[in-house]
Amino acid sequence: MANAQKVLLLTGASRGIGHSTVKRFSDGGWRVLTISRQPFDPRCPWEGGARNHIQLDLSDIAEVAAAIPRIRDIAEGRLDALINNAAISPKTREGAKIPALAMPYADWLHILNVNFFAAVVLVQGMKDLLVASRGSVVNITSIVGSRVHPFASAAYACSKAALAALTRELAAEFGTTGVCVNAVSPGEIETGILSPGTDAIVERQIPMKRVGQPKEVAELLYFLCSENARYISGSEIFIDGGQHV
Repeated sequence: MANAQKVLLLTGASRGIGHSTVKRFSDGGWRVLTISRQPFDPRCPWEGGARNHIQLDLSDIAEVAAAIPRIRDIAEGRLDALINNAAISPKTREGAKIPALAMPYADWLHILNVNFFAAVVLVQGMKDLLVASRGSVVNITSIVGSRVHPFASAAYACSKAALAALTRELAAEFGTTGVCVNAVSPGEIETGILSPGTDAIVERQIPMKRVGQPKEVAELLYFLCSENARYISGSEIFIDGGQHV
């Protein structure tokens, strides 16, 4: 009898939203395959973590493409969900935003490779497994994909806007296969990516007057990858305490 355990492939699993997502899906009985440029941390509290971890530099697109056969082998012929969560948002040495006119092309490319092109390569490489399971793809975008943010760089914003557009295109392409493709757009979530000065954003821009928690994002991701969300596709769902309004 085929293994009935559902399988998730998650990028950017080592901290923040990714870390909470692994825990939520593991608690739900899923097998979680994690991708990170860091080796597996044995302190992570989920079963089979080292065996299911792929150490991979998503900024090297040739390396990502070359790793697809290995990822497929580790997946053992099954993939029910792909969550593209990995992202980088470099700042100046002082922690300030890097202006669009000041960022060299090589830095733009590095950010776009991690935040956008790696997601394209992964969904292309795993598409047949997702179709076979009538699975889900969820791209983690951001509120900064649709507005100027005081701390996030233009390259980060552009990568997230591109990921939102990719979500729509993939939802259309996968439509008749039963694969659902959505985006989740977090606002200010309590992770290491937050900058000093976030308190002012919370006070001025967020109706709920608080930052979000990674586990709240993880719960939304779990729902979107469940059987309860089978008629949701092509959507970008904001989880930001009302900040986008």
